[in-house]
Amino acid sequence: MECGKEDYMKDALAIHRWLLAHQVHHEIVRLPRPMTCAEELPEAVSAAPERCLTVTVLDVTTRVGSEVVIGVTSPVSSPPRPGAVGALLGARHVRPAPARVVNAATDYADGLVCPLLLPESLPMFVDDRLVLDDELVFTATGERHTALSLRALDLLTVLPGKMVDLRGPRPRGSRVAVARRH
Repeated sequence: MECGKEDYMKDALAIHRWLLAHQVHHEIVRLPRPMTCAEELPEAVSAAPERCLTVTVLDVTTRVGSEVVIGVTSPVSSPPRPGAVGALLGARHVRPAPARVVNAATDYADGLVCPLLLPESLPMFVDDRLVLDDELVFTATGERHTALSLRALDLLTVLPGKMVDLRGPRPRGSRVAVARRH
């Protein structure tokens, strides 16, 4: 983390205030032990991995050579494949963004990015595999000791980004691709 950057990082209190201002029912959950990344949420909150969300920040090199940083909100159980994101964007190269880029682009600690309060300049995608019902989902808050809990449908109403299919094309020779030919 850059020197002094932690003073500007978003946290559970900022998320809580923003959700209150938008009248979204939620809970900030105190975790029994600190987490280092959102992938630890299922164990930390005793929830199914498809009910725990992560934000993956990616460096994308397009055909014109410019580098763009995008964020993808997806279930912990189905992280976005860089190839699927690349195919969606017609990009030449997609890779996870380094920690310093994640911190600078999101104002959250790398690995603990919340899908809320992200800068409008950060293009966001929402994986359509997200469970869209009235049950609880959990996400990181930027802090190691807390998580955010709210109803999936409530999150969807305030979640920035475009809903996309990140399953990507099946590789040639896969069982699904072979079954389709016959």
